[in-house]
Amino acid sequence: MEKKLTIPAKTEELHKVQAFVNAFLENVDVSVKAATQLDIIVEEIFVNIAYYAYAPNEGNATIMVDFVDDGRISITFSDTGIPYNPLANEDPDVTLSVDERRIGGLGIFMTKKFAEELHYEYKDGANVLTIVKALS
Repeated sequence: MEKKLTIPAKTEELHKVQAFVNAFLENVDVSVKAATQLDIIVEEIFVNIAYYAYAPNEGNATIMVDFVDDGRISITFSDTGIPYNPLANEDPDVTLSVDERRIGGLGIFMTKKFAEELHYEYKDGANVLTIVKALS
């Protein structure tokens, strides 16, 4: 039942990406907590693609959603922008105050905390990030 959306990687398209994922989940039992976490994951990953993948140029992002087994969803983001593995970055030190902490990294940090599985590969000229998340 995989669904796929290819869309310009622009921040103003975020609402379409979130609507696409939410429509996929429309007839499925999803906890409020999981739905909120999925919205955050989708926002953080898509916005990072929009800001950084093609800068200063423009390009597309493809989002694929599917159920991987009972009660879990897989969301795959791909782009043909600059090769970049967000999982290779060191997690930010969240014990530091906002003033002491370096800018960036919180989005992927939250994604790591919310997801059960994360996989990155650079394949056929594309960054491919797959997130597996429980719906309960």
